Amino acid sequence: MGIGLDAVTALSPTGDFRAGEVLRLRREISRMQRRRSDDALLPLDPAFASLLPEEGLVTGTAYTVTPSPSLVLALLSAASRKGHWSAVVGMPTLGVEAAAAFGIDLSRLILVPDPADRWLAATSALAEVIPLIVVHPASRARDADISRLSARLRDRGCTLLVAASSAGEWPQSEGSIHIDDPHWHGLGAGWGLLSDCTVTVTARTRRAPMPSRVQVRLPGNRGLVEPLSVDVSSSERRGPELTALPSLPSLPSLPSLPSEASPRNTAPDHELSFWAEAG
Repeated sequence: MGIGLDAVTALSPTGDFRAGEVLRLRREISRMQRRRSDDALLPLDPAFASLLPEEGLVTGTAYTVTPSPSLVLALLSAASRKGHWSAVVGMPTLGVEAAAAFGIDLSRLILVPDPADRWLAATSALAEVIPLIVVHPASRARDADISRLSARLRDRGCTLLVAASSAGEWPQSEGSIHIDDPHWHGLGAGWGLLSDCTVTVTARTRRAPMPSRVQVRLPGNRGLVEPLSVDVSSSERRGPELTALPSLPSLPSLPSLPSEASPRNTAPDHELSFWAEAG
């Protein structure tokens, strides 16, 4: 991870924050990455394909995402497996071992764990050459700085994932991707190990303002994104299953009654003649 370690050293709190170091980082990455992405979309894991109308992340835009390490790594994994570079800025708790478990190529991953107030400068420098960046802002950015960064994203074809929890939607955002209802599995009554976590991932975009949701294991048993085998949403749309009533015991057959249209005297002929004589 040679270049990634250089980036960490150049932009860590103990390093030198001079502008020359940021420019040096930019020059080093430029030698290893094209300056303009030709892809209109960056791929997503198949479990997330139905979330966005384009089935991928639109290049040159920004998305607001939940600052969850698992969600961040899941969103980076498909692009990394396709050979794209990626970077994470301002997330010191992000684990390299977890990134490898999601299938991310560590040799093409740049980590800037704690750039402090220089997070915007670091993100802007990386946007020159890196197609997919995650940033957790350490402070509020000015509108003018956000506009300049958005223009750079469009010019370079870079996609930015802004991990923001309390600041709300990132200005000029293409959409949002959030996780809700986390449920961890594997623990019993005082025993067991955490095995996997079931979450609901919700996405909204400008083209599709109505929320789209999928339920996945994030992470699954093997550390990857695993779609649930049972489609809970479809079963809710069908409604509750009806339970068949128990069969009733059969009733004894009743003698048939004469219908109103039948003649009133239905006795045999010899009985009729007997009553006539008696009368």
